[in-house]
Amino acid sequence: MAAGALDVGEEERGVARVLADLVGDADRRRSTRGVATQAARFTLEELQSRLRRERVFEDPSRLLHRLRRRGLLEQLADARTDRAYAVPAPELLREMLLGEMTREPLPEGAYGPVPDEGEEIRSMDSEFLTRLREILDRRLEETLEFGRSFSVRTLAEYLEGLFGKELYLDPLLSLLQQYALVDVPLVAPTGRSTGSTGFHLALFGPAGTGKTFAIDDLIRGNPRTAVPAHGLPGRNRYCGGITPVQFLRVGAYYTGRTFNFIVPEFNDWFKYRGMVEPLKLVMEQREVKWETTFGTVGPYTFHSFFSVNYNVRTGSAADYWTTVADPNFAALEDRMLLRFHAMTRERFRAVERSAEKLELGGLDFHLAEPIRDQLTLLHAIQSRHPLVAHRFRSKGVRLPRSLYDRLRKVTDRALERSAYPVFSPRLRSRAVRLAAASALVGYFGAEAEESLPIGQAEAELAERFYAEEIRTREGRRGSAA
Repeated sequence: MAAGALDVGEEERGVARVLADLVGDADRRRSTRGVATQAARFTLEELQSRLRRERVFEDPSRLLHRLRRRGLLEQLADARTDRAYAVPAPELLREMLLGEMTREPLPEGAYGPVPDEGEEIRSMDSEFLTRLREILDRRLEETLEFGRSFSVRTLAEYLEGLFGKELYLDPLLSLLQQYALVDVPLVAPTGRSTGSTGFHLALFGPAGTGKTFAIDDLIRGNPRTAVPAHGLPGRNRYCGGITPVQFLRVGAYYTGRTFNFIVPEFNDWFKYRGMVEPLKLVMEQREVKWETTFGTVGPYTFHSFFSVNYNVRTGSAADYWTTVADPNFAALEDRMLLRFHAMTRERFRAVERSAEKLELGGLDFHLAEPIRDQLTLLHAIQSRHPLVAHRFRSKGVRLPRSLYDRLRKVTDRALERSAYPVFSPRLRSRAVRLAAASALVGYFGAEAEESLPIGQAEAELAERFYAEEIRTREGRRGSAA
């Protein structure tokens, strides 16, 4: 958090301390009867009374004025007897005010992007380039040979052999998102481009269901548990411990670039009031301009993607009302490929077995290095990296009508079960995007093709994902799953 953003002088620190306590109380008051329906608020008389009680005699008007100008306070026009203020983001304001008690003011320009993020990007670029050069200099032929026989079916069988039928789909989705980061065009039967392969991924469910392993350990590797990295080198930015405010500042550095941001506790970001709308803009890859608290950030357009965990408690496999009640579920479902599951008895046992095999050294990650080499080379080709652009062509993915016919049958079966569907029409689009990502895995096996085809295995995976996610959403209302 940027503590010096309020420019609180020595003479105003007492006012800031009292105001922080008042904001905290105002926030608790508006939440005592359930979900809050309005912003936290307080009156000038309440503040002045507390100041007198705490024997703080400084005038609060200058600090209140600065907070209003920066969007941290809003003066209410309907206050008839006493001046009243609304607090759009009480947690942020309280943290900033308390931060003034212990931290020195930040230097000029501290409201911009985090100063070392440029170095972070240079380090990631160097990691990717080093790996690519190693492949081209030492392992090119074996990488091409591996790629020609590698497919999404082979990848799924490898992961199922590691984690079992109950768990393998989550790491499969996570790895397919790595392939899709190249964001190449989706080509309609008419020849027009109607989208691109890249997608955000959200694993939504209770803690302990293996979500972090899928999006982080398997992708970046975890030396402590002897899990080798399978994902793209230098293209995954870990965001554990970063607040959404820090992320919005960091994001400005990534304009025009495509990376994947791994967020292990995405639900924490939505706890910061005032952050939901900026995060929606980021997920939609629209222009972001944030002016409410730390000065102005942006405008910039975010072209990268997320893979995130969103922890939520559920009652049972057939009761998802607790999830529906989470106001952020729809925000993610409309913008991400979202996989939702409960901690059922079967999943608990599968997680336990997988953890036991990992701890006893029984998991054989023999394809980790070949997969990572193939993925790195493919990403370089599809993103037209200058080291390979002269030798390989970037290709889009063809969308066959047969895929849509197949998915429409899944829709029809769901609508026969209920006249009031509980799933979003966007869910089918996510299934199509998944099929396209799966087709990218087979790039080297389709060297003669002008564009990459979506075959039987890719269509089966998309159909399975679509049908399973419809069933879980039906399960919220207690229907048979």
